[in-house]
Amino acid sequence: MTGLPASLVGDYVDDYDNRYTITAQEWRQLPRSRHHIVRVDSAGHYLIARNDSSNRTAPNKWMRIDWIALDGMAPYTWGYCYSTWQAPTEAAADTVRVARRDTPRTGCNGYPFTRMRPAPPREPRP
Repeated sequence: MTGLPASLVGDYVDDYDNRYTITAQEWRQLPRSRHHIVRVDSAGHYLIARNDSSNRTAPNKWMRIDWIALDGMAPYTWGYCYSTWQAPTEAAADTVRVARRDTPRTGCNGYPFTRMRPAPPREPRP
């Protein structure tokens, strides 16, 4: 278990135009979803997070987020799979094994990994 890789930390946009801000402590899918990172397994390429109590979907439940590096898919550099987003406990989230990195187009429980690219700078508000 180690910290979140630097290549995942930052502001991103997925292939559905959703924005994210990811830090070593928090995974945010803007504007409202917050997930508190409690454990990272860099060798296994996944993290375990607790959903914020204010989230509309599955508040206070547990998530497993698996990730994969994407080569040759510029501007996308990596992808993720919400392997589970509503597990009752941290241990239950850790046991979920649906991500299949060898088939990223169908490897997220039959769906593609969500692709991520660096977000363009935000325009300052007047």
